[in-house]
Amino acid sequence: MSAAIVGWAHTPFGKQDAETVESLIVRVATDALVDAGITADQVDEIVLGHYNAGFSAQDFTASLVLQADPALRFKPTTRVENACATGSAAVHQGVRAIKAGAAKVVLVVGVEQMTKTPGPEIGKNLLKASYLPEDGETQGGFAGVFGKIAAAYFQRHGDQSDALAMIAAKNHKNGVENPYAQMRKDLGYAFCREESEKNPYVAGPLKRTDCSLVSDGAAALVLADEETALQMRRAVGFRGMAHVQDFLPMSKRDILKFEGGALAWQKALAQAGVTLDDLSFVETHDCFTIAELIEYEAMGLTKEGDGAHAIKEGWTQKDGKLPVNASGGLKAKGHPIGATGVSMHVLSAMQLTGEAPEGMQLSEPRLGGIFNMGGAAVANYVSVLERIK
Repeated sequence: MSAAIVGWAHTPFGKQDAETVESLIVRVATDALVDAGITADQVDEIVLGHYNAGFSAQDFTASLVLQADPALRFKPTTRVENACATGSAAVHQGVRAIKAGAAKVVLVVGVEQMTKTPGPEIGKNLLKASYLPEDGETQGGFAGVFGKIAAAYFQRHGDQSDALAMIAAKNHKNGVENPYAQMRKDLGYAFCREESEKNPYVAGPLKRTDCSLVSDGAAALVLADEETALQMRRAVGFRGMAHVQDFLPMSKRDILKFEGGALAWQKALAQAGVTLDDLSFVETHDCFTIAELIEYEAMGLTKEGDGAHAIKEGWTQKDGKLPVNASGGLKAKGHPIGATGVSMHVLSAMQLTGEAPEGMQLSEPRLGGIFNMGGAAVANYVSVLERIK
């Protein structure tokens, strides 16, 4: 029994002072059910993706989804967490419930509110997604971890500052067309490439424009089994999916290869019976520009060490052979941790049904790929989506 996305909702990402974790959850849960044409009593199971790690005073947040409708009371509800891949962990858990025959309709919500937390605490909270015995004292927090990865990549494969700036510029340009994005400004290559007062170095060779944004936001989707989904007004099916977990300590692996991500891509594409060349677009986890660069290699777009070729040849632009992050990615859209993976699935479903915002919509996409990772390529989730109605 396979699953399909039949409805969704998405808040704008950014600084949401008037919202709380609870209000964000209730808003998207309510809107997703309406969008799917499903009533709350038809939901069999609920999965909430919420990382938290200190961002919210209210923990144990799974049951907050029930605040959206009294008819959700007594439904089995679980909060899942897998660092920055928390949203995809929630989506995949929902799909598995349907595949197991345990549910026909699953409501999946992803949420995070980060901006009310003081800056130093934000860094400390995010660093909890690394291996603290090795990385707990890293200057610059999680940016420092990826700064070390970028420096090591430069040492092995040469200075890639041009490529990183091109990735940042691409994603910021794409984000202009995404009404949900936190930063809707085309910064341009020159600004992203040069160090300046507004674009200082943050960690190693990474500048501010190389780092995703601290953000608040939520996204939700409704999953249904295929028989139910085909009775809905539209449905986007999971053609392939994979989850690969790797060692937490970077010292136990070659961090420049993202081997867990590469294996997840291989498994998901094989399950889907397609190759990377068959995909119309990819939404990938650009928490930092160096991550997107290495992900080009992990997904098989280029060989190891040659990721810069993909951006320099324009392959990953919206009009390229494999558009990557037409949404603006985490770089422009923002990265509310628990919401990110759900957002990727929502925006990909929008693309495949022709419902993406004007300017962001690609021309007749058939298959979409999603890569969402937690930590430094520790939790690796890939989904391959196609419209089935």
